[in-house]
Amino acid sequence: MKLKLQRRFSGEGYTIGSLYVDNKYFCDTLEDADRGLTQAMPLEEIRRIKVAHETAIPTGVYKVVVNLSPAKRRMLPRLSDVPGFSGILIHRGNTKRDSSGCILVGENKVKGKVINSTQYEKRLVEILNEAQGRGEEINIEVKHQNK
Repeated sequence: MKLKLQRRFSGEGYTIGSLYVDNKYFCDTLEDADRGLTQAMPLEEIRRIKVAHETAIPTGVYKVVVNLSPAKRRMLPRLSDVPGFSGILIHRGNTKRDSSGCILVGENKVKGKVINSTQYEKRLVEILNEAQGRGEEINIEVKHQNK
């Protein structure tokens, strides 16, 4: 299964995107500030540019596994091997304060926020759990809209 996150707008300290599941639009996303990081950058450069808990993950392709999040105490999609980051999840939340580097899902109908995030998190976990149960590999490609 392939997820694609297309970042489409950068605001003051946040990034709005669109999430696709197998090339079908699923929902909007909210992330921390996009500081131009890429998966191909040297780790030292990523660490130099990154602002802890205020930076979106590097663009690139990552493996996704649904497992139990000890912090959130529920099953959530987790991105693997994100350079310079750890514990990156896709989950519910409304503002950049809820992100801390993670990807929030919902509807971007309020400036700088996503709303109705719980329903999108639950549906996404359901879809990905089914794919994982069938033995499918799940990947997410994070990219800019125009690239």
